[in-house]
Amino acid sequence: MTENSAMKGPSRRAFLKAAAASVPVAAVAGAARADDPLITEVQEWASGLGAGVDETPYGLPIKFEGDVVRRTVEWLTADQISSINFTPIHALDGTITPQGCAFERHHSGAIELKKEDYRLMINGLVDQPLVFSYEDLERFPRENHVYFCECAANTGMEWAGAQLNGAQYTHGMIHNMEYTGVTLRTLLNEAGLGAAGDLKDKWVYVEGADASSNGRSIPMEKALDDCLVAFKANGEALRMEHGYPVRLVVPGWEGNMWVKWLRRIEVTDAAVESREETSKYTDTLADGTSRKWTWEMDAKSIITSPSPQMPITHGKGPLVISGLAWSGRGAITRVDVSKDGGKTWETARLAKPGEKMALTRFYFDTTWDGEEMFLQARAMDETGYVQPTKDELREVRGENSIYHNNGIQTWWVQPNGEANNVEIS
Repeated sequence: MTENSAMKGPSRRAFLKAAAASVPVAAVAGAARADDPLITEVQEWASGLGAGVDETPYGLPIKFEGDVVRRTVEWLTADQISSINFTPIHALDGTITPQGCAFERHHSGAIELKKEDYRLMINGLVDQPLVFSYEDLERFPRENHVYFCECAANTGMEWAGAQLNGAQYTHGMIHNMEYTGVTLRTLLNEAGLGAAGDLKDKWVYVEGADASSNGRSIPMEKALDDCLVAFKANGEALRMEHGYPVRLVVPGWEGNMWVKWLRRIEVTDAAVESREETSKYTDTLADGTSRKWTWEMDAKSIITSPSPQMPITHGKGPLVISGLAWSGRGAITRVDVSKDGGKTWETARLAKPGEKMALTRFYFDTTWDGEEMFLQARAMDETGYVQPTKDELREVRGENSIYHNNGIQTWWVQPNGEANNVEIS
């Protein structure tokens, strides 16, 4: 813990001890009460037998956590077939996203595709066109990596100002999972790249088996670097909505390129210029022109608690400010937190050293005296990149963009502990 991140003033234990001596015991969090029936009396759950081991063959969250679910915004798209839902990042801790909570984006709905019916073709400028079954893929050497997947439109509704009131809705088009699969490099080498000649200017075009196909062009350099043809997430089979049985993982790059239900990989001598990389997934600039090939997700952060969906309910005293940071260009090296809207900054504590293209959890341990706060987080990555303000982004991009909004988020925390989405910089 750095000097700046250390809790100012008395320790938490000292605070609770002092508080217990000066106010009614019942008002002090953590203070013992001799008449508390939850301590002094045998409770219902300790008076009989619980559920058997076969009650839920596939384990489910307890009913008391039933509000921790993905949510959609109905007006965001014309229908729910081609739409998005959002990870409840405000209610999670650590960094790994459970598959059942992980954000999903569809362009023509999630499909049911059996392993037995799965085929993956590699064609184009290769020595030998190949078709793999699911069983074929399982026979190749596999790797495990933790990566975040972020939709390029994450935070996109906020370009013109504060819109949605919650970390789940402003920044929840993201998940972070451990993927298992075969490197794309391995499969391309299996087909042979001699026919492609000089690989410097070559591309691969990937498409899915669903009705939209969602075809995207990827530079060969990236394809041969860290892309993964994945068939597991967090140790289990991919969920249907995440591309079961096989999807592409493109670490650090926008989620639209992580093609689900991956069915074809074509080696080409130029980008295909598909719908998803021309009319869509290009970035509007202030002068009305658009730039394309903005694949990497820039460094970004969000305070998940306190936030609109996670108000302060315990009153004054020790407070843990928690959040997430990530970068598509490498590992997060530092996160600063401001309680006064960016006037002053203090360095937060990283739960563990940042990992390349993966979420990093940060904590800022402080004492809250009931004052108004304008909470912000600012991320930095190993390239030296510093997360900008929204105003700084708009100087370049204007207000009519959609994608790649990584501007600093502000939560206005009121004296009653409630928080709201506001914009001050």
